[in-house]
Amino acid sequence: MLVLGSQLIDTPVMSLQTGSELARTKVPVIDPRTLTILAYEVEGPLLDEHPSLLRLQDVRELSNIGMIIDSSDEFVGLDDIIKIKAVHELHFQLIGMNVIDDHERKLGKVSDYSIDSGSFILQQLNVKRPILKSFGDAEFLIHRSQIAEINDTTIIVRSGAQKTEESVKEVVRNYTNPFRQGSTQPETIDSKH
Repeated sequence: MLVLGSQLIDTPVMSLQTGSELARTKVPVIDPRTLTILAYEVEGPLLDEHPSLLRLQDVRELSNIGMIIDSSDEFVGLDDIIKIKAVHELHFQLIGMNVIDDHERKLGKVSDYSIDSGSFILQQLNVKRPILKSFGDAEFLIHRSQIAEINDTTIIVRSGAQKTEESVKEVVRNYTNPFRQGSTQPETIDSKH
C-alpha cells in the first residue's frame, strides 16, 4: 500500500511490550542511491541518546495508531550503525529539491513522496510546478522508474517518450495492411454437397 511520506512525520512509535507511546518520528533518513528510508530520527522524553534512530527493520507493524515496535530497546544511536550514520551525514532532504528533465527544463520542486508501506521504498515523487506553469496542473507525480539521476540539489528525470520524425516514418514504412496485400480471390463455395 502506498502512503504519503508526510503522513509518517510526527507518527507515534508505540511499544508492544507496554502499550504506550515511546517517541514520535521526526525526520526520515533516506538513502539517495536507492530511494529507501533506512530509519527515522525520533524524539521523545524517554530517549537516552540524541539523535535517536528507529531502524525500519525493527518496526513490527505500521497501523492507524502509529509504528509498533517491541520495546524501547529498538532505538539506536547514530554511532551504533555505520551504514545509517553514513547516510545520515549526507543530510539528504528530498522535500524542496528541484526537479528538471534530461533537457534541463525545470519541472518544479518535490512537495511530498509516496512510499510502499511494506518496504519503505519511495515509489513516487509529488512535484509542485512553478507558479507560471501551475495554471493547468498545480502538481504531478513522477514514478521512481523515470528518475535518471539524483545529485546534491537536483533530481533529473527522463522526459516523456518523444518519437522523432525518422522513427515515425520507419514505423509507417514497416507497417503493412493485411487487407491490401495482393489480390486474393474470394473463396469458392462447393454447392455439390
